[in-house]
Amino acid sequence: MDLQQFLMCLSLCTAFALSKPTEKKDRVHHEPQLSDKVHNDAQSFDYDHDAFLGAEEAKTFDQLTPEESKERLGMIVDKIDADKDGFVTEGELKSWIKHAQKKYIYDNVENQWQEFDMNQDGLISWDEYRNVTYGTYLDDPDPDDGFNYKQMMVRDERRFKMADKDGDLIATKEEFTAFLHPEEYDYMKDIVVQETMEDIDKNADGFIDLEEYIGDMYSHDGNTDEPEWVKTEREQFVEFRDKNRDGKMDKEETKDWILPSDYDHAEAEARHLVYESDQNKDGKLTKEEIVDKYDLFVGSQATDFGEALVRHDEF
Repeated sequence: MDLQQFLMCLSLCTAFALSKPTEKKDRVHHEPQLSDKVHNDAQSFDYDHDAFLGAEEAKTFDQLTPEESKERLGMIVDKIDADKDGFVTEGELKSWIKHAQKKYIYDNVENQWQEFDMNQDGLISWDEYRNVTYGTYLDDPDPDDGFNYKQMMVRDERRFKMADKDGDLIATKEEFTAFLHPEEYDYMKDIVVQETMEDIDKNADGFIDLEEYIGDMYSHDGNTDEPEWVKTEREQFVEFRDKNRDGKMDKEETKDWILPSDYDHAEAEARHLVYESDQNKDGKLTKEEIVDKYDLFVGSQATDFGEALVRHDEF
């Protein structure tokens, strides 16, 4: 792996790029919108289509007839029904929607998988990841390029162990996804907070004070006049970030800042789809109820669900 590839890998592990002096760096992880369409079922179901399959899959709907669309929707329903009890619950729909919306993440992991799975056993061990990523450093522990590879490796190992739920130092595809994209997994949120605090907490006292907070976003670079957005961020820190008014952010305050409790769009959409399709009002959907309302889920046209089915099977 050359240096450029190595640095790209590090960036996936939340090593951050320096911003321009007047450019605001955003550390906050927000849940993305399910669609850029307006959610108005009286006009169209375009929002629901994007939410259910993801915008890219939704674009291919015009390729099939309604009959073909219904058939493939039935196949999708079988995948959504995780416990195979013949019903689709709000929870199962929510999980499917979240998966469909994170296609870019799974594609990213898939693109890297072969590079790290050296023995082609369908798993990635810590040793495999370490050897591919830090092989050059292991051969030469003191490279003259300004990077602290030892510190980076320690940090990566800590995160790998956190992602590795069973503690065997071997990652499944899901665990490796959590390693590369920890902000997407609830059980990884503490490590996201810890790494963020380590990045910003320059005096290593375990807190983020106002100047560290601003310094992470903005470099004066000799300028005495701060942009208006910097002044606004100072006010945000005092009024909202530092909840206990002690002049610094602790772990919980930092977590509230970078991982806010956003409105759960997937949960709201799942609830909406069940409400609109649940003919007998038992709070769950059969395949027949979903297919009867196929235009709500996949439109009056159809799509090729093959890629979606294969991708979901892989995870």
